[in-house]
Amino acid sequence: MDANTGGKVPISFWVVAVLGLLWNCFGAYLYLMARFDPEAALAGADPAMRDYVLNQPVWANFGYGLGIWGSFLGSVALVLRSRHAVMLFLVSLIGAAISHLGQAMAGVIPVGLSATIMAVIAFLWWYSRRSQAQGLLR
Repeated sequence: MDANTGGKVPISFWVVAVLGLLWNCFGAYLYLMARFDPEAALAGADPAMRDYVLNQPVWANFGYGLGIWGSFLGSVALVLRSRHAVMLFLVSLIGAAISHLGQAMAGVIPVGLSATIMAVIAFLWWYSRRSQAQGLLR
């Protein structure tokens, strides 16, 4: 099924890759907004979350960056059919877990949103591993 061997890459691969990229573009946008214009980005947040984001521990902030940028770059790698997508999504999964741990310790974690984010990253990691095993990634 690999384009390098004469077969076609399934449409489902492109659907997952492009939807993943769109999802992660939104995450990257939110990250940049929180960094460049935190007042606007946090305008609708409750006071506890607002305080947490503005004063989060360095380790949780580091995890947040790994989670966002690992997933964004993993999606770019998936669209480019690069095998590096697998490692980037794993880094993202670890980073997101660290970030969510910080939010949980501060008592501000939105459980449903956290579960959704972790599920999407885990799915993209699994899907990229599966795609690599099928020879779709180079």
